[in-house]
Amino acid sequence: MSCYGCYKENTEGYCAGCRKKLFGGKRVSHVLAFDAPTAENIPAYQEKTKQLSISGVQLKYSVKLEGKELVLTETKGEYLLKPIPPRALIALQDQAPENEHLTMQIAKQLFAVPVAENALILFKDGTPAYITKRFDVKPDGSKQLQEDFAQISGKTKKNAGDHYKYNGSYEAIGQLIRDKVAASPPVLEVFFKLVLFNYVFSNGDAHLKNFSLVQTEYGDYMLSKAYDLMCTVLHTPTESDTALELYEGDVDSTFYKQHGYYGRPDFEELATRMFMVPKRAQHIIDTILKKQQEVSGMIEHSFLSSEAKERYVGSYTDKIKRFS
Repeated sequence: MSCYGCYKENTEGYCAGCRKKLFGGKRVSHVLAFDAPTAENIPAYQEKTKQLSISGVQLKYSVKLEGKELVLTETKGEYLLKPIPPRALIALQDQAPENEHLTMQIAKQLFAVPVAENALILFKDGTPAYITKRFDVKPDGSKQLQEDFAQISGKTKKNAGDHYKYNGSYEAIGQLIRDKVAASPPVLEVFFKLVLFNYVFSNGDAHLKNFSLVQTEYGDYMLSKAYDLMCTVLHTPTESDTALELYEGDVDSTFYKQHGYYGRPDFEELATRMFMVPKRAQHIIDTILKKQQEVSGMIEHSFLSSEAKERYVGSYTDKIKRFS
């Protein structure tokens, strides 16, 4: 058996390391004491529901730890719980929890991307869900100031339309980071790596609200831990490669005109426009592209179904080839 947090073998439930990071060392079960949302119990869930992405169909619920047990809560939530999305709205919907868990673990374990602590968890009936620890909640229960880039850029449904969170570019986010973050060069490198990671792992829903700044205890700002990373093409096969433009005029680049998709020259141009040191950008690109064997091994070792594993690997391999 593997750890439901990090895939460590010969582990029942969560390993000691994952228990420490997720639950402060408490022996929390990987099986919840309540059932997955159904038509019968949905009223109890709806009070704690917030709409999320994969085209607006995924739901998330607020959870807190009482003793050694996770319970649904309306206030003082410490975790977000994402069950399988409603049926018939997306492809392979039952694979969504492990898709997000796997993608977050690949980012963390193989590419050192700072991510929100997360794991797979089971409802009482055995149905899987994705659980993530809120990074904006301090140990004393108070909230850390967090603003996503839709908020920072001043875009709302009212002033920018229903698709406001898709109205922008990664270049523009980079400029906002330069404006808002005092020590911006290393933060821009992390952001650039995250944009590239999302492209290579087919996360086509990395919009303005999926990147945030958080205020530190010293009053300055830094990029938040990564969240909502998943291979969305498994569920929405016809979506675009990216939720936002890389930069203004990107589809007019020589490479894009020749191939109809982004490649290394386009990401190098993005790095240039964000005033990154060229050698650092090249290093980040090479780092993301060089661990194909490790990535394939981690996908194979995951809890995805055989069909989902095949599609995940196929999508990843296709993106890697685009950089050849």
